[in-house]
Amino acid sequence: MDVILGTGIDLVENERIREVLARWDAQFTARVFTDAERMYCESKAFPAQHYAARFAIKEAVGKALRTGIGPHMGWNEIEVERDVASGAPSVKLHGAAAEYARGIGVDRILISLSHTHHYAVAQAIVVGKESKV
Repeated sequence: MDVILGTGIDLVENERIREVLARWDAQFTARVFTDAERMYCESKAFPAQHYAARFAIKEAVGKALRTGIGPHMGWNEIEVERDVASGAPSVKLHGAAAEYARGIGVDRILISLSHTHHYAVAQAIVVGKESKV
């Protein structure tokens, strides 16, 4: 039977991301976002809002997995994807993050995100087998 292994939530001020983009641009985006995430965000009229939402999801996933971003997972190992038909976001883990998640019994990660002109918020729920941690 699947159980909830963890939850995480994060709130990001869009202006903070706008300021980081203005100062660090490609250095920041290459370090934190995958190529596909950057292409998606840059295709929008207000890229900072979309970067902020993806940043919030990555933080929420790190919290839900109880590791945060660090030795068990890097920024680029948590990728936000969108269903082409519905537009619904989902998360795909890569590398060490995927290995760590498998190791603790994660079957799937449910996410939700929202953003306004000022804020982006994201929630992650990690579902899987009884926790081994």
